[in-house]
Amino acid sequence: MIFEGRSWTFGDNIPTDRLVKSRYVFEPLDVMAKHVLEDLDPEFPLRVAPGDIVVAGRHFGQSSGRAIATKALRATGIGCVVAESFARTFYRNCFEVGLPAIEVPGIKEIVTAGDRLRVDLAAGTVTDPATGATRSGAPADPFLMNMLEAGGLIALAREHSELFRG
Repeated sequence: MIFEGRSWTFGDNIPTDRLVKSRYVFEPLDVMAKHVLEDLDPEFPLRVAPGDIVVAGRHFGQSSGRAIATKALRATGIGCVVAESFARTFYRNCFEVGLPAIEVPGIKEIVTAGDRLRVDLAAGTVTDPATGATRSGAPADPFLMNMLEAGGLIALAREHSELFRG
């Protein structure tokens, strides 16, 4: 899976409550998407475009294990999330809702907000084509890649529902 898009950069230790505030969690996803990350960058929910790439520092998605945060982020249309590291539950939730995510140490060293990036999830690389700078991380586990290709955990379960029939 390869993604190309404009980068949006965020710092370290971004909790899920900053991704989408609790007052929006009972709203429809299209409403939530209009408020994703608005406290950290008010332009993000207004200007994010399909295929854009969120780049963050360490421990992105910490705190609550609410999958609604990953669903709201996916609802913005972004192509994928790249971070130095993720909170473990958030990382797994990304794949379960069909949102590609990859950990790439040192990514913040080569990316500035607005850079065009190329992310190769299977290879575990992120490249800035304008500068040629590349950083590598571990590619996603094959099971998680299958989950993404299916569109998330529920879609994967539907594909393999014959395994659950008597």
